[in-house]
Amino acid sequence: MMMIVSQDQAATTTSESKMMTTMKMTEKSTLQLNILLDDAVSISEKLAAMKCSASTNSLRSGSHTDIGARRSNEDQHIHIDDVAKHLGDDVYKWANLPSSFYAVFDGHGGAEAASYVKNHAMRLFFENSDLPEATKSDGSVDELFLKELQDFHCKVFLQADKDLKEERSISDYCGTTALTVLALGRHLLISNAGDCRAVISRKGVAKQMSNDHKPSNLLEKKRVEELGGYFEDGYLNGELSVTRALGRQIKSKSPLIAEPEMTEIVLTDDDEFMIIGCDGIWDVMSNEEAVSLVRKQLMQHNDPQRCATELINQALRLHTSDNLTAIVVCFSSHIEPPKPWRPRRGFRESAQ
Repeated sequence: MMMIVSQDQAATTTSESKMMTTMKMTEKSTLQLNILLDDAVSISEKLAAMKCSASTNSLRSGSHTDIGARRSNEDQHIHIDDVAKHLGDDVYKWANLPSSFYAVFDGHGGAEAASYVKNHAMRLFFENSDLPEATKSDGSVDELFLKELQDFHCKVFLQADKDLKEERSISDYCGTTALTVLALGRHLLISNAGDCRAVISRKGVAKQMSNDHKPSNLLEKKRVEELGGYFEDGYLNGELSVTRALGRQIKSKSPLIAEPEMTEIVLTDDDEFMIIGCDGIWDVMSNEEAVSLVRKQLMQHNDPQRCATELINQALRLHTSDNLTAIVVCFSSHIEPPKPWRPRRGFRESAQ
């Protein structure tokens, strides 16, 4: 049977078809526009973050220390976000080169050695006539300058060790470990002698930047034994729990050295913050646990001082038996919490 369609009905059908086509095209155009707007906002946010990062020369930091389960606190530390401001223009030698300086000194046999090194650190590291000169006037650094800086920091560690041993007011049994971090723009120079530790959060992943100088370190164990040293119940020559330190003198032939092990890195946009802490923290917390705790705290309040305090409090809750010191250094202005997934604006499932 053949159906006969009037001209009016045909016109209506054609009109409806055109209307549906127009609606689909409009919906598609709206969806494409929303996608472009989302991308534009994302690009704008990234450019703003890059601009903020580029315009920020100084780092942010916070620190905290606690006596823990000991009778006295033998730890000392330094956190200076702006060395030029701290020293003054008449003393600071690297014009146009922003720098920050952080250090943890974990004393043993008394607090005198750690206190001595802390009190003389700025003179030794920044007011020394042998301090390398920055070779570029625009505030950038080159490989030659960084190599000279590493050699200089090694000399400072050895000089501090010599000064401690010659200081009559400090016992031969008193010494200290030392970990220092010098930030020059986006360059970091980490120098370590002992069992303090520096750990960076790289997009939430913990990256250890220093080695613990303990009997459990196989390279250190080999070095000690090649020099005629030995380990007894986990102690170097039966006396000390670390294989590198400043000031401490061991009676027998000593493989104990003050020479620091160094790490030099260039920070990237993925590097969020650094934790510098004494072994009292790392005895009860892994690198990953510490980074996770601090990262969550920064997302909540963005305060490195509160992060350092909470890190110490967590170690206390885990019953650490040592003194505790932590420094948290932020490399970025803030850490964005993960965004919940949501569909694009204008997205609709097409009717079947």
